[in-house]
Amino acid sequence: MLWQWVLTLIILPTVFIAVVIVSTLVLIPLAVISMSWFMRIKERKLERLKQHGPNVAFFHPYCNAGGGGERVLWVAIKAVLTRYPDSNIFIYTVETEEPQKILDKAQNHFNVKLDLKKITFVHLTLKILIEAKTYPYFTLVLQSLGSMVLGMEAFLKLNPDVYIDTMGCAFTFPIFRYLAQSRVGCYVHYPTITTAMMRRVKHRIVSYNNSGIIARNPLYTWIKLLYYKIFGWLYGIVGRCADVIMVNGTWTEEHINELWKEPYNTYKVFPPCEVTELKQLRSLVKESDPIRILSVAQFRPEKDHPLMLQAMYELRSLLTKNEFLWNKIQLVLAGSCRNAEDEERVRHLKDLAKHLSLENNVQFEVNVTYTRLLHLYQTSLIGLHAMWNEHFGISVVESMAAGLVTVAHRSGGPRADIVAPHAGYLAAEPEQYAAALLHALSLSAASRADLVAAARASVDRFSVKEFEKSFLRACEPLMSF
Repeated sequence: MLWQWVLTLIILPTVFIAVVIVSTLVLIPLAVISMSWFMRIKERKLERLKQHGPNVAFFHPYCNAGGGGERVLWVAIKAVLTRYPDSNIFIYTVETEEPQKILDKAQNHFNVKLDLKKITFVHLTLKILIEAKTYPYFTLVLQSLGSMVLGMEAFLKLNPDVYIDTMGCAFTFPIFRYLAQSRVGCYVHYPTITTAMMRRVKHRIVSYNNSGIIARNPLYTWIKLLYYKIFGWLYGIVGRCADVIMVNGTWTEEHINELWKEPYNTYKVFPPCEVTELKQLRSLVKESDPIRILSVAQFRPEKDHPLMLQAMYELRSLLTKNEFLWNKIQLVLAGSCRNAEDEERVRHLKDLAKHLSLENNVQFEVNVTYTRLLHLYQTSLIGLHAMWNEHFGISVVESMAAGLVTVAHRSGGPRADIVAPHAGYLAAEPEQYAAALLHALSLSAASRADLVAAARASVDRFSVKEFEKSFLRACEPLMSF
């Protein structure tokens, strides 16, 4: 009817105008309050910065783990304190160990000495939110959301001038860039998700990130692939919140550029390796000693220690006619355990060694000190690495620098950046590893010396000094106040 149309023409514009007025009355004050809040934060930061120097916070919850990522953390902190002595260093961590003991471990494991007076540990309590075991399903997204909650706790306890993530928690970046109004930097060891992971799911390959149940079911595979793609899109959004992006090598750089699409803010900074001291080591191996094959890696699933044991099993098959040589060979698995799960993993590896009848040829060195590690390098002949798509491979560099003939996985950092032709061996399957190990064992003294010399000459670009120079150059925009 006509009266209904007239009523509609009157009511609709009135409602629309009322909504606009109410929204304006609400949103404008909120915007003004937000701008005022952000300006107040910046003003307070500038006032404090002029009086006390910049607060530089490193986000590394597991700073006491003793792995390659922790070496990057401690050497980076030392570099910042040397270049910017008026800086105040803070470390966001879930570790409950006494601060001095954490620094003592850094010195014992990495030969990095730091003064406790220069460093403050900000203890975070919500550790459970970033542990993979908390989320049996949808681990990537839930763990990332958990890192955001942990990031909020960190922000509420300390609002820094510069925020540097060295743990790979990209979902914390928006919190510190927009809420904390901090300059954000990151050092990426390994992308949280990669196109390689997506390909493994797509091609239904069983691996540590793709269980057999999902790989065998086309519907589950499609759902997981969609989940990965959505997560990859979100990962790209949060990654672009970083002002400065540092990556540890060519492989990581390619994946981060593909996901984050910030090539002009991305810098390749090779991780610090103790090549100077290791290059000076002299072999202590004697004819009568066991022939040691040394692996240095944390006891984590992706390091693929079972592959090393399988390679040893295949090597024994190749040496059936040389029982004397086989009895002299000893695989030494040296690495740190972060928690009870890693300790349980070591027990399973010992059981696997017994199952393969290798218990007399395998030795476990858990949580070794730096001094003990140096001795292992000096008394070993071959260095072994087995991780597929290792983001870089600090242990590979160190074994080469120490004068070991190195056999590494034909993927990731070892293939892209580290093991040059005629400086080591690359392999992928147990049989290939066994063949490479046998070839290394068969080298003449002169051939071995040439290979070791080539390997040692190639590792200077991975030194601590080169890392410090590259790290400080990349961080200059963050520290220019």
